[in-house]
Amino acid sequence: MPNHDEIYKSKAETYDLLISKQPSLLDVIESIHPVEGLDILDLGAGSGRLTRVLAPKAKSIMAVDASEAMLRVTANSLQEAGLHNWSIQVADHRALPVRANSYDLIVSGWSICYLGSSDIPNWQENIRQVMAEIKRVLRPGGCVIIFETFGTGSTFPNPPGFLRAYYDLLENEFGMSHMWIRTDYQFDSLEEAERLSRFFFGDDLAQQVVKEGWRQLPECAGVWWMR
Repeated sequence: MPNHDEIYKSKAETYDLLISKQPSLLDVIESIHPVEGLDILDLGAGSGRLTRVLAPKAKSIMAVDASEAMLRVTANSLQEAGLHNWSIQVADHRALPVRANSYDLIVSGWSICYLGSSDIPNWQENIRQVMAEIKRVLRPGGCVIIFETFGTGSTFPNPPGFLRAYYDLLENEFGMSHMWIRTDYQFDSLEEAERLSRFFFGDDLAQQVVKEGWRQLPECAGVWWMR
């Protein structure tokens, strides 16, 4: 399996190309909580998958991530779009460098899971610290929306075993509402599908892509939210 930490540190542009093959999630977010004129915080913003689509409607948006390289890609995209209502900050989800009651909406895409894998020690405490920070930072009436993987290469939900306890915690301890959506990748060619799926997901999935002839790589995502 590829080393995601190394990808985020040194291969941010290739990662950004991969996620550019997925649909915008703006409509999904707006169906849960309208974003026009809000102060928004994007946790684990990466190369700006969510930040880019939210920034044009936001009053302000801050993108935080553990990887400075990923945030540079985000910043470049926002600058090219001529936007000025944004900021970036290297940060840990468990200790956010922002004031209490600062944001109307917090979003996080495919990021908190790295602290919530049952394969790492103290994962439950990690998630409780993240959720405590989210609650500290949200304004009254605010909303948090979390996206996580529900299976790449699957047309129906098939979450990784090492994340299922984390997902249960979101629903059972924190009372978050939940649904699932499709976030398929639409590649320009089979060669691109093989190359980019191997880059991030590894050899097994890349071989399946070739075997199935997938230019459209199916993927499911879980969505959790709480006001």
